Amino acid sequence: MPRSFWVETLGCPKNQVDSDKLTGTMLADGMVPADGPGSADLVVVNTCAFVEDAREESVATVLAIDDLRRDDARLVVTGCMAERYGDELAAALPEVDEVAGFGVPVSLGPTRTVPSLDLLNLPRPRAARPWAYVKVAEGCDKRCGFCAIPSFRGPQVSRTVDSVLAEVEQLQVREVVLVAQDLAAYGRDGGEGERAIVPLVRAVDDLVDRVRLLYLYPSELTDELIETMCGTTVPYFDLSLQHVSAPLVRRMRRWGNGERYLERIEAIRAHRPDAAFRSNFIVGYPGETEEDHDALLEFVEAARLDWCGFFAYSPEEGTHAAALDGEVPAPLVEERLGELRATADAISAAVRDELIGTRQTVLVDEPGVARSHREAPEIDGIVQVPEHLAVGEFHVVEVTDAFGPDLLATPVDAPAAGGDRR
Repeated sequence: MPRSFWVETLGCPKNQVDSDKLTGTMLADGMVPADGPGSADLVVVNTCAFVEDAREESVATVLAIDDLRRDDARLVVTGCMAERYGDELAAALPEVDEVAGFGVPVSLGPTRTVPSLDLLNLPRPRAARPWAYVKVAEGCDKRCGFCAIPSFRGPQVSRTVDSVLAEVEQLQVREVVLVAQDLAAYGRDGGEGERAIVPLVRAVDDLVDRVRLLYLYPSELTDELIETMCGTTVPYFDLSLQHVSAPLVRRMRRWGNGERYLERIEAIRAHRPDAAFRSNFIVGYPGETEEDHDALLEFVEAARLDWCGFFAYSPEEGTHAAALDGEVPAPLVEERLGELRATADAISAAVRDELIGTRQTVLVDEPGVARSHREAPEIDGIVQVPEHLAVGEFHVVEVTDAFGPDLLATPVDAPAAGGDRR
């Protein structure tokens, strides 16, 4: 009887791709998926280590799964925590049979060891949903003051265009979401030049109905890339801004300021009025003043982004910010977070209300759940539709109501293709 496995994934979409690749390896080795961690012969926890909250969640998940697994099951911890902490994590979690980063051999059973997983180029199973993340590069060459990722994921390593396109074709999905730590820098490490992301987007767009990009540094958002994205059916801009106050941005070792960001956003909206925007911001970075906070509030109000995320600064060992003075007291950070989230949520709700009465082309992900170009999977709101609409197909719907981040819509008698190419 074949051995069974269960993979528990924490963290970002890039981690989900890693788990899919690991799943593909185990399937190719003759293993079969289990119904849950309690019935598997092998349980793998793919951890996240980006901030302290993520690390705490990862440890809690490992301990919870240890309570669920069979006595004879093997428990392996991999992912970012394993990459970053390795021996320290193994010592802290004696319940775990193996702690293995993706750059070292991983034991999948008593007679099977996968040497040094090259996750970027491993096969993966066909997607179970009508969309899929596709990771095009690993690592990062930037040295943002708050981020430890380059220290354990290493410098950027890009896949070839052919390997990305082969994976896209193999997945057989309607929408592809391209991800990387520094997506717009794709190909630069391989000598393909700073515009390598543009031909990749165009090539993927030729294969699927929708191509979406996640995690774009504002300094990498060239006119050519904007023009290319606006020419697809998904003018969706996920901009990694982090803050807008010029002194604080410099202290973060990043490029830009609120005025430059607003100019770029307004230029995109002039070209594509239906463009959608998402960004994340760090609150409480060392040295953040009340003036910095007010500047971020003013930017959020002026930019009217569709989606905003706000996160408390987490000191990370070995980063530039860890040695900075100017710690912001935790109660003040919470106060600022509350003010920003309330402002952004009100804006998102108002933007959603403005869509009532409009017609949208949506992709149905599962019965009753759909998305237009404005909603990235798993992180944004959804469009609620009648459950009889075919999953994996595009439908034209009319928005009839809005509930916070979500929309309610009914189908209309109109043909639906992948979207509206303007």
